[in-house]
Amino acid sequence: MRKAALLACDWGTTNLRAWTLDEAGGIVAHREFDLGVSKLKPGEAGERFNREVQPALEAAGLPAILCGMVGSNLGWTVAPYADCPVGVGELAACLVPVEAHAAWVRIVPGVRGPGITGGVDVMRGEETQLMGWLHANPERCRGRHVVCHPGTHAKWMLVEDGKLIRFATAMTGELFAVLGKHSVLKSEAAAEDEAAFEEGLAAAGEGDALAARLFTARARVVGGGAPAESTPSYLSGLLIGSEVAAVPKLLGLSGEEPVDLLGDERLCRLYARALDRRGVAHETFDGEQAAIAGLFALYGMGGSR
Repeated sequence: MRKAALLACDWGTTNLRAWTLDEAGGIVAHREFDLGVSKLKPGEAGERFNREVQPALEAAGLPAILCGMVGSNLGWTVAPYADCPVGVGELAACLVPVEAHAAWVRIVPGVRGPGITGGVDVMRGEETQLMGWLHANPERCRGRHVVCHPGTHAKWMLVEDGKLIRFATAMTGELFAVLGKHSVLKSEAAAEDEAAFEEGLAAAGEGDALAARLFTARARVVGGGAPAESTPSYLSGLLIGSEVAAVPKLLGLSGEEPVDLLGDERLCRLYARALDRRGVAHETFDGEQAAIAGLFALYGMGGSR
């Protein structure tokens, strides 16, 4: 039986995923907890980590590394943002220590970069997946790559020679949820109508005038006779299609560069369809595997400090 050497956690807004890893980074055990930081009281994260997470994985005393919103002002302690350009070495140098039932517990900082309006953009958690994806294959640390991480706040990341240079965030998933619950487009139907999704992709155009394009989701039903239950699928296609068309250009790209999709398999499939429609080459990679690899790599570079 393999022996656990590290406790690795991806602690987000809504839940916590935790793994114990052996000395080679292989998974020994895995648990998920309904302990998203949005559900915790101030100062509660450390207590719940000691009382619930470590014992559940028989990890009391093991070194631990955590990423995600646990390092925000909603989480355990604020892990200040590392600035772009940033690679795995720079990120490991910024790990933030916290007190727990172990000799070594660190939180991965988020990343801050130049925003599309002249301000800043930020991420927490996606940077760890990106570093794991890079660390898994040395070839990815050469040249330029465009990496898209679909999600509630999707990230489009420009990577050059193993470093995150710049990124842009699109609130596509959150916008879909808000419109589906609190607008004239609200619906209880599942977004499972493939034809309506494709119709939405077509309606996205180049992603411009999104507010006007969104109303087509209403008009196609009340004026065009489309079934109301197809609205969520149409809306999903419209929002994802608009993002895929417009956001890469905000990073100074042509929009024709190959894209590496990194994240949840179901969401990546939807983005792949949008990229296919535009004739853009793409490849998909598992986000959970990348998160584990990233946490292990960061521990390896920062664990002896």
